Amino acid sequence: MKLLVKNGMIATESQVFQGDILIEDEKIKSIGTVLEEPDAEVIDATGRYVIPGGVDVHTHMDLQAGKYRAVDDFYDGTVAAACGGTTTIVDHMAFGPKGCSLWHQVEEYHRLADGKSVIDYGFHGVIQHVNASILGEMKEIAENDGITSFKVYTTYDDMLTDDEIFQVLKEAKKDGIVIAVHCENDGVINYLRKTYRESGCTEPKYHPLSRPARCEAEAVDRLLHLAAMAGDAPLYIVHLSSKEGLMEVMKARASHQKNFAVETCTQYLTLTDEMYEDPKEGLKAIMSPPLRKKEDQDALWQALKDGVIDVVATDHCPFHFGKEKQAGAQDFTACPNGAPGVEERMRILFSEGVMKGRITLPQLVQYLCMNPSRMYGLYPQKGTLLPGSDADLILLNPEKERILTHADMHSAVDYTCYEGMAVKGEIELVMQRGHVIVKENQFLGKKGDGKYLKRHKSVLAE
Repeated sequence: MKLLVKNGMIATESQVFQGDILIEDEKIKSIGTVLEEPDAEVIDATGRYVIPGGVDVHTHMDLQAGKYRAVDDFYDGTVAAACGGTTTIVDHMAFGPKGCSLWHQVEEYHRLADGKSVIDYGFHGVIQHVNASILGEMKEIAENDGITSFKVYTTYDDMLTDDEIFQVLKEAKKDGIVIAVHCENDGVINYLRKTYRESGCTEPKYHPLSRPARCEAEAVDRLLHLAAMAGDAPLYIVHLSSKEGLMEVMKARASHQKNFAVETCTQYLTLTDEMYEDPKEGLKAIMSPPLRKKEDQDALWQALKDGVIDVVATDHCPFHFGKEKQAGAQDFTACPNGAPGVEERMRILFSEGVMKGRITLPQLVQYLCMNPSRMYGLYPQKGTLLPGSDADLILLNPEKERILTHADMHSAVDYTCYEGMAVKGEIELVMQRGHVIVKENQFLGKKGDGKYLKRHKSVLAE
């Protein structure tokens, strides 16, 4: 089957131009200004931007977090992603049983996702303890299952110590593997959480106070130094939230440190810690790191404009406000961490970023499509519009406006943090590998149509 997308404003990572895209056998066959193919089905994209399908490299589908499980499985969550213009995810695995091998969670996540995901998907491994066997399994899994990235944490029960992280980074450098890190100072956070709890300060407004920006900044700085000491090991800092953390990134950029990348998320660009002031509704935004202040938003937007940050992801990890989140009704420390966002990302970044002049459209393509693909070994199959790439693309009408509301969303969760936000720019069509899977906010794909992606090395590891 051949498809010809005609007369669209094609947006790449470097330019925007009017042209046509010919699709055949699930791939982009050619791109030109006046293409003709008599036997092709024609999609008229006049007045629409044609953008690569989004790549979200930070989601948590079907995540078991202590007593609570994220309410989106790999079907519900990827339907939501697709309807928001994302055609590829790389999902972060949950911790497994104490002392388990790395293969344990790999096998578990294939069980959870295979045959359910409606879009193409990959996994990040997770490391929760370190020994010689674990270090050897990193390379085995990369070579055999195409999982070329692993995540470590500097906080939570299964965090790694600095010496363990250093060992992981050294092995990653040797094997060409990217290490993604959640950066927060565990000791200070636990002290503050305990102090607030014992003082009866248990409302949501104390959540950001218990995880201050300098806890993030200290851990970002420490991890950048550890990666440098490990021979400039490939490092990826997830969900950067603060101006203080950004300053540490800028120091490393100024010193010309190699092989690291930085991600922020939609929520840190558009929401603030004022959400926590409502003692009930504030539970919706309990996430870690927490939402910050307007000055942090401004700094992150400037960093995107200047190319200091590489990726905008979501950290999509939804729990029902009416159920799981209520565990924190009397004590914010008991509330499961996480919020939805996989469906909102593209619309919000286009409206708040491009339409308000904070970033250009090619920059949006870089941060939502190309860069995440490059950082995690999917480029040029994903994240770009090139001959030979998968025919993943969206048609976006820049003139249409909508009010974001949970009623129009497709996640299984019962709320959105962006309720009532006006956005300009409507995703009218989403195509994955040449198949239309979303049209006018209606999902048209099928359960299990997503393909598992064995990834190659990141540009950070080349």
